[in-house]
Amino acid sequence: MVKLRLRRMGKIDQPFYRIVAIDTRKKRDGAYLESLGYYDPKTDPLTLKVDIEKAIKWLKVGAQPSNTVRSLLRRSGVLEKWHNLKLEKRQLKTENEPIEEKESEEENPVNTS
Repeated sequence: MVKLRLRRMGKIDQPFYRIVAIDTRKKRDGAYLESLGYYDPKTDPLTLKVDIEKAIKWLKVGAQPSNTVRSLLRRSGVLEKWHNLKLEKRQLKTENEPIEEKESEEENPVNTS
């Protein structure tokens, strides 16, 4: 299973984090599949940069974000965009279903007498 989580980098008392896609069996700072961005909590205001396209790609294939990464993705607007994409897909799917049902009813009229 793939998770989106933070990878600690930097010096002692000067941490910054990379947001990475990583296999759940790997260590926190182990080899990762892809880097999605970075987060520096020490700056004022904090620094957050996320590649939205990469993050959505990993969410589409089923990667689960950790609690901290989920809040960072929410802050950067990725989760809102991901939610809107899922809603659009669901709406397109439901719009196509009634049309197919109406067409099938016209082809096979049912006698109710």
